[in-house]
Amino acid sequence: MKQSEMIKLGISIGDLNGIGSEIVLKTFDDSRMLDFCTPIIFASSKILNFLKKHYKLSMHFQGIDHPSNAIDGKVNVVNVWKENVNINFGEEDTKIGDYAFRSLEAATKALKKDEIDVLVTAPINKATIQSDKFNFPGHTDYLAKELGGESLMFMITDNLKIGLLTDHVALKDISSVITPELIEKKIKTIQDTLKKDFRVQKPRIAVLGINPHSGDNGVIGKEDEETLKPTIKIIRDRGDLVFGPYSADSFFGSKNYKNFDAVVASYHDQGLIPFKTLSFGRGVNFTAGLNKVRTSPDHGTAFEIAGKNEANINSFKEAVFKGIEIFKAREEYKVLTENPLKKQGKKI
Repeated sequence: MKQSEMIKLGISIGDLNGIGSEIVLKTFDDSRMLDFCTPIIFASSKILNFLKKHYKLSMHFQGIDHPSNAIDGKVNVVNVWKENVNINFGEEDTKIGDYAFRSLEAATKALKKDEIDVLVTAPINKATIQSDKFNFPGHTDYLAKELGGESLMFMITDNLKIGLLTDHVALKDISSVITPELIEKKIKTIQDTLKKDFRVQKPRIAVLGINPHSGDNGVIGKEDEETLKPTIKIIRDRGDLVFGPYSADSFFGSKNYKNFDAVVASYHDQGLIPFKTLSFGRGVNFTAGLNKVRTSPDHGTAFEIAGKNEANINSFKEAVFKGIEIFKAREEYKVLTENPLKKQGKKI
């Protein structure tokens, strides 16, 4: 790739009292990462230099005032603030939460203006970041408001992809939130992202039941019989390869997931427990359905090990690579669909 074609990868720094800064800095302390993208961290050169020394890293930063000034082959830092910040690793602090939001806000604005190509977010603390400007359960809902499209939490590895009908919704509210309209909308988003972002022309999608054993024909709850099954039938009758509902307790242990391009889970833990069990440390959280590309690692702030130089960078590094891959796939899809002649000439 020519220098001028380098993908500009924006990074929000997350909660500075957690492991986010450690995984970001350690990822780009490896200069080989600069062959794949031009990283632009939205934070402060002062605080990153302090953290670099804390973790005994050798990297150098290029402080810039605007993403357009980013230099290829360098780790660039947009100075979102210039004042000193007091870090107390492992502690919840609303002041630190405010810096996390300021970083995310600046990075999101840059993404909206095409000043960066991809956004990778380091973990936030969902309690300390709350304010008048950020009143959301997490990144996904905030980005859905700021960016165009239908957002969906899509947990991905090369071999496993799980989308959620509901993400940060209390368990007691799940059955009332899942409607035929929601099911159709979320499955459509997954189908579209598999085609545009992962080059799957005819996606095969499995849907997990809402209740244990998918309700056992209505004996254990009626939501599967009355809502999920009829909606899946409507979708399949249109010719889409959508199957289920499958009993969630045996679906992953039997390795049935390997027969599908994606799996739809009804709620957060139904999808994320098997995902993290099968892929922890390599998984990526991708916000599918938006008009921009955003990824993040599959873990949180990990306050218990923050500042101890123990954080595993693999998931964050995968989030960087997956963000780049998805951006390239999406650009390729645009070219192929805008120019039918090129599409016909492509080798199958």
